[in-house]
Amino acid sequence: MRKRFSVILCIVLLVFVFFSNIHLSYAMERGKLEETGHVIWNIKTDKKLIALTFDDGPHPVYTSQILDLLAAYKAKATFFVVGSRVKKYPELAKREIEEGHEIANHTYNHLYRLKLDEKTLKEELERTDEVIYETTGVYPIFYRPVGGYYNDLIIKTAVDKKLRVIMWSWHQDSRDWSRPGVKKIITNVLDDYRPGDIVLFHDSGGNRSQTVAALKVIIPAIQRAGYEFVTISELLRRTGIDPDPVF
Repeated sequence: MRKRFSVILCIVLLVFVFFSNIHLSYAMERGKLEETGHVIWNIKTDKKLIALTFDDGPHPVYTSQILDLLAAYKAKATFFVVGSRVKKYPELAKREIEEGHEIANHTYNHLYRLKLDEKTLKEELERTDEVIYETTGVYPIFYRPVGGYYNDLIIKTAVDKKLRVIMWSWHQDSRDWSRPGVKKIITNVLDDYRPGDIVLFHDSGGNRSQTVAALKVIIPAIQRAGYEFVTISELLRRTGIDPDPVF
């Protein structure tokens, strides 16, 4: 019995060491990427600024509701839009820009895989850039890989297209995509927010009623703590970083 327990303990320890090393390697890779300025997860600052970001939209129901909320609280956000959905709902993309928010690239067809070839990814980014410009008169300067997956090719392709990659703060994934319940989404965000955070939400890709309900609590709670909600560009600009550098 003791021998069996020792074997199980050794296996558990090996698994722990294995995954710890993966996390360490990932963290080291992140550090190197952040140094280049090509990829951003969050901003180190004492200023009480937070960037709300929304992926996968626009959506005819939930995007409108989120925009109404943002307007009510005088909060700004960045929308990482899917090009095909901008084509389908151009009025919502126009509204985002008209109301002082920011639009960024989230590919044209929301291709959810890591192994994208360079040609396909370039086409996805270019088509999205063009439809955003045709719709709003503004070219995006930021890109978020679908699912947050990235590799050297994805980063290089984005940089070649003059797009800075924007991820999100590791402690600020609201996990609203899994529809865990309104209370859980609220807890995920309010339990550990900090200056310079980039918070991940979704305004499309499924039923986002939980997201809308959670935001009604999250936004005023963080504002009461003295924080301001700004676009990614504004977050960078007000912390001394050029939002649109020439790479």
